[in-house]
Amino acid sequence: MKIAAVQAAPVFLDAQATTDKALDLLGEAADQGAQLIVFPEVFISGYPIWLRTPSIGTSDELLQIGHTLYIQSSINADGPELAAIHQEARRRGVFVYIGFVERSESRGSVYASLAAIHPDKGIVGIHRKIKPTFHERLIWSDGDGAGLRTHDWHDFRLGGLNCYENWLPLARHALYAQGEQIHIATWPGDLDVTQNISQFIAMEGRIYVVSVSGILRSGDIPDSFPLKKQVVEGRKIINNGGSMIVAPQGEIIAGPEIDKECILYAEADIKTVIDARLKLDPAGHYSRDDILSLNVNRMRKYSSTNDE
Repeated sequence: MKIAAVQAAPVFLDAQATTDKALDLLGEAADQGAQLIVFPEVFISGYPIWLRTPSIGTSDELLQIGHTLYIQSSINADGPELAAIHQEARRRGVFVYIGFVERSESRGSVYASLAAIHPDKGIVGIHRKIKPTFHERLIWSDGDGAGLRTHDWHDFRLGGLNCYENWLPLARHALYAQGEQIHIATWPGDLDVTQNISQFIAMEGRIYVVSVSGILRSGDIPDSFPLKKQVVEGRKIINNGGSMIVAPQGEIIAGPEIDKECILYAEADIKTVIDARLKLDPAGHYSRDDILSLNVNRMRKYSSTNDE
């Protein structure tokens, strides 16, 4: 199966324009024969980068400006944006993972969510990031375990996590235990954070890892964004990407790429996963559920129209 990891910048805080860009990139990847196409964390429509800017983080007034704009640019899981992605995925016969900023039922909070979109079945999973990382807790709500599920596509079983969730051993094992064979790891974009853990997951799980990062350059932030001056602060590259595709046992077979938009491609062979598990299957013959076990609460914390 051919995999595509799409490293791209969103149209910052513009959900419709970012959706249109995603559709174009989806088509480009499908034209190259990709059957699984993966987009970065919160690709629709951007990472709250101002939270990592010290001069903003100490000002309630500036934080409020960013918060309001972010809430206004969020989307519903059952809205037209993901519906358009599904329509194109169905037309192309591809499975898509795409990160998005999900509007909560209260309409005053948001989640960092990852949608799994099957071409025939539509949205088969919405995983909300379990615990936002550090400064992200100022704007993203805690998610839940409802989306910690795997999905079958062709010969493979797929699963995915957002950003630093990939560093959580129990979250990874929750997917391994369901037979995960291709792991989707989405990030806003920072090679220093992604490379070691992407290779480790491949070695630990004996699985393929599609580690897909966003990229953000100063020119990707519109002049109309009121916090642009503080965020840019003389930088040309804010998030540098670092996407890669890793084979079982840790060999990088595509990437990593930094400082540019690109689509990485690689072929995945189910036999490679099976062969890699001769000595180690962490949720199978090399596990001891009678000694060590994991319980996962998969109830949706707050209901939505896309409950699983």
